[in-house]
Order: sequence, then C-alpha cells, then structure tokens
Amino acid sequence: MLSRLSLNKINNKIKIPISLRYLSDGFSRSNLKRTIDNDSSTTTSWNSILDRTADIFFMTEIFRATWLTLETAFKPKVTINYPFEKGPLSPRFRGEHLLRRYPSGEERCIACKLCEAICPAQAITIEAEEREDGSRRTTRYDIDMTKCIYCGFCQEACPVDAIVEGPNFEFSAETHEELLYDKEKLLANGDKWEYAVAKNLQANHLYR
Repeated sequence: MLSRLSLNKINNKIKIPISLRYLSDGFSRSNLKRTIDNDSSTTTSWNSILDRTADIFFMTEIFRATWLTLETAFKPKVTINYPFEKGPLSPRFRGEHLLRRYPSGEERCIACKLCEAICPAQAITIEAEEREDGSRRTTRYDIDMTKCIYCGFCQEACPVDAIVEGPNFEFSAETHEELLYDKEKLLANGDKWEYAVAKNLQANHLYR
C-alpha cells in the first residue's frame, strides 16, 4: 500500500484537481476544506494572475491570431489549379505501366519473364511461345494494376527496357476490370507515351 504522502506526490505530478483528489480519498467536507486551506499546491502566483488578466482584457490572443491570418494571406500561394495546372514530375516518377516498341514497330519484350519473377506483388502474368524465326515473344502479358505497388522492380529487371512505368498518373477507373491490363492495352500505352518515356530514360541513364 502506498502511503498518503506518496499518493500526494503522485497527484501533484499529474495535476489532479484538489477537490477530486481528496474526495476520492473519502475525506469529509470539513476535512476537505481544512486540507484545501493548508495545501500549498493551490496557491497561484501574482505574476500568473496578472498575465492571465492582461490576456483577457487586452485580447492578446485575438490579435495574435489576426496577425497570423494576415501574414499567411499575403504569402505566395502554394496551391495550383488542378487539373488545368499540374506540378512538375521527376524523370524517375513511376506511374501507369506500358510496353515499348523498337522504332521499327517490333515489340521490345523478349519474354524472359524476369519482371514476372521479381514482382513482389505477383501482379504480372506472362505466357510466351517461340516464333518461326526462333525469337521468343509473349502471347499474353497481363498486369493487375490493383495489386501493383509501383516499386519499379519490373522496369529495373527488364534487359531491353520493354516494361516501363510511365509518367501518367491519371488512370483512375470505376470498376476493377478496367484496371486489369492486357498486352494490347500496355502496347497502346507505350505508343501513346513513347516520346515522354524515352526522354525520361535518357535523363535518368546516368543513374541506372
């Protein structure tokens, strides 16, 4: 059992109101009054009383809040009028996936399946077959965009820069099916964003 002196020390540290502190100990009203009169923790310094009185009568809190509001109002605006204005994107930005082609129009992907193997979310599914000329190409390349965590591992693992996370971030959809990308969708994205992707890869080639 803790002594009453120890309990008083604990109560003083956690700032329990004096009335609740002693009523909880079972004090009578008369004992409570005498204890309050003798308790030094209830005394308030004149400095704190004068400071509080000045804050109330001179409304210093209102003036400080008004000054802060005016100071903020005249600062340069940090917001932009999206979607009519857009902020800059880093060349390393990882957005919507796409499959690239060579300038000849031939798809780059060689069906090595390194992207499928390295994907931590297992969002990529690839099926491939060998062509008549002996080259391997994909017959199926699916990405479940709802599982993708945009880590960029697929892009880094690809030896021919076929799968890339492009600069597009505005591809929200209303249904889950719309975010299940197949090979045709990915190649169409690549045709649309090839110029921007090539520019970003060129800007980032020193760091790869």
